[in-house]
Amino acid sequence: MAVPKRKMSRSNTRSRRANWKAAVVATTACPQCKSPKLPHAACSVCGTYNGRQVLEV
Repeated sequence: MAVPKRKMSRSNTRSRRANWKAAVVATTACPQCKSPKLPHAACSVCGTYNGRQVLEV
C-alpha cells in the first residue's frame, strides 16, 4: 500500500483540494417546448426526442 514518506504542507494540501469543484449540470433548450432538458435525453415535459414523440406525457 502506498504511504507518503513526508507530511504534505498546508499550502500543497489546500491547492490540491481547491480543484475539487462541483460541475454545473449542462442543459439545452427543447426544440419543441423550449424548456430546459439534459442533452441527448428525451424531454420530460413534452416527451420528444430528435423531433419525434418517444414518451407518453
